[in-house]
Formats: sequence, structure tokens, C-alpha cells
Amino acid sequence: MTQQDNYLSTPSGLFFEDFKLGQELIHGVPRTISEGDVSLYIALTGSRFALNCAETVARSAGFYGIPVDNLLVFHMAFGKTVNDISLNAVANLGYAEVLFNTPVFTQDTLEVTSKVIGLKENSNGKTGIVYVHSVATNQHHQVVLSFKRWVMVHKRDLHTHMETPVIPELLDVVDSEQQVVPKNLDLKLWKEHYSDHQLRADEFKPGDILFHRDGITLNDSEHSMATRLYQNNARVHFDQHMMDNTHTGKRLVFGGHIISLCRALSYNGLGNGLWLSAIHGGTHANPSYAGDTIYCQSKILEVKQFNRRDDMALVRIQSLGIKNNTPDNMEYLSKVDNGRTRYHSDVVLDIDYSVLMRR
Repeated sequence: MTQQDNYLSTPSGLFFEDFKLGQELIHGVPRTISEGDVSLYIALTGSRFALNCAETVARSAGFYGIPVDNLLVFHMAFGKTVNDISLNAVANLGYAEVLFNTPVFTQDTLEVTSKVIGLKENSNGKTGIVYVHSVATNQHHQVVLSFKRWVMVHKRDLHTHMETPVIPELLDVVDSEQQVVPKNLDLKLWKEHYSDHQLRADEFKPGDILFHRDGITLNDSEHSMATRLYQNNARVHFDQHMMDNTHTGKRLVFGGHIISLCRALSYNGLGNGLWLSAIHGGTHANPSYAGDTIYCQSKILEVKQFNRRDDMALVRIQSLGIKNNTPDNMEYLSKVDNGRTRYHSDVVLDIDYSVLMRR
């Protein structure tokens, strides 16, 4: 470096004290989803839900083409928000009120905006929790999905303090009346072999539990590639040199990748759960790292008739992601202690969602 060199600072992202209640953020880099994106997503997750795999199947169900998997849409929308919201995050903590409004197809373009709806400084004075409501729209200005999430973010100045926390009220369950049946979706012509002759909605009852048997081991290259696919540039997922100075010394696997792996694993048993309509809530209970093997167990919470349809029902499911263990070897998965849910150290995900399932 010479005396003539002038080094400019690059954007460092927002720290906790930079966020203001009601602040609106218009996120950069709109994203057009391609067939390549869809193929890579399948390669990275192994998802087999037939509606997202074959044009003949999608057309038989009333679509003009293959709809993009709603979780891929969610992760891409999430990725748009990272540069403004969670570039300096310690961890993304959870989700609520995730609602899928409009099907997305390849060549659709997503743009995302967010509003800060809550702020809470943590007792250690080093971090705080930021709550946001994000909305993704397509090129026709239609709302594709909306979601709320909360993330733990580092403070820049440890001497500044927030006097009054604001914690938003979040719905435990997205009302069924708000959940959307995609226009023209019709499962009357569905063939049994499309989804491997699996159980239909009418064959489930609340309380049924399915352990989905298969496991997927997290590879460094695959979880990194998945996170790049969503253009999520949070440093904790990529910068090993930075993570060398943490207590684990490892890069964190993006929690969204764990969600997609659990959804893919759940095909074995829930293959007729064709359309993800809402995520009521989600918690990343413990971190995951490369080398961990992820398993999934699901519990049926509710089966209900939906919009007076006789070809599909609305099924609410709780799925738990488990690393390096199986439920039969665990004393408990979660328990309530002093009014708080505490998870076994091997439970990495607790997600509560609804799907439209064949009857």
C-alpha cells in the first residue's frame, strides 16, 4: 500500500443498534428462478414430491407447468433479506406465519421487502434479537409469500443499550381460511404411482407418528452450495477463518437447508403431502455442522376438510430434525421446563407446517 492508495470501506451490514422499530428495508438483487435452480435444489436435497418433479404430473393436477417447490421459493426470498438483516447474525432463531400465496414457476422473478416489527436486547449486552416481517412479490406485483422471523444479531457498540424491548405477538397457527389452494389445483386425476402408492389424508389421524427411516449426512460442499443457491451470504456459513475463533471452530449449516432435508426425508410416509401451504412456526433448536447425519420424525397434529374439497385435505404436521441419533435411542425429544420448551441436544429443528394432501 502506498501513500496514494485510498482504501474505501465496504458495506458491513446492520448491527443490532442500527435497527429501528418500523424500519422498512427494500432488499437488493431481484432473482429470476431458472430450471437450473430447480434441478440443483433437487440434487442438493433429494426431494421427490411428484408435483415438483414432472410436467405431466403437474399438468394432470391443473398447472400449466411444474411449480417451483415452495421451500426453494422460501429460501430464495430469505436469502434476499440476509445482507440487510442477518449479515452480522449469531444465528437465525425461528419463523412464524409463513404463508404461501401464489405459485411460482421458472422464469418468475422475486423481489423482497421487510419491516422491523420487534427489537429486544439480550441480557449479555453483546447481542439483540431483531424481529422482521418479510414479503416476496413476483414480476406481476403479486404476493408470493410472506413470513416473520427473528434473528440474534451482534452489537457494534457494547456501551449502547436499549431501554424498552418490543416483542411482537405472533400467531401460533396460521388460520386455515388464510391458506391458499392454488388456482386450478385438482387432484382427481392423480395416479397412485405418482407418489409411490403412499397413505392418503383420510388414513391419518391426529397423534400418528412416522419416523422417516433414511438419513442424510451433511457434506461441506453440499451445504455450502445450497446456501449459495439461495444467495445467503451470512459469514457464519462460509468463513472458516472467522469461525476458527468461535468455541466450536466450525461453520454453521444454514437452518433452511435442514428444513429442506427434513421435508425431503418426510416423503417416505408423507409423499401425498403435495403442496406446502403454510409454516406455523419453526425453531432451530441446536446447530448443525458438516459431518452430522440428519434424520426426521413427523407427528400428525390435525387432519381437516378444506374448502369443501373431496380430493384433498389440509394436514398439519410437526417435524423434528435429529442429528446423529434416532428417537428410539433418546430419553426425550423435547420437554417443558419452567414453562419453556427445552430440546434434546440432538434435536436441531422443530417445524410446524400444513400441507394439502390427497384424500
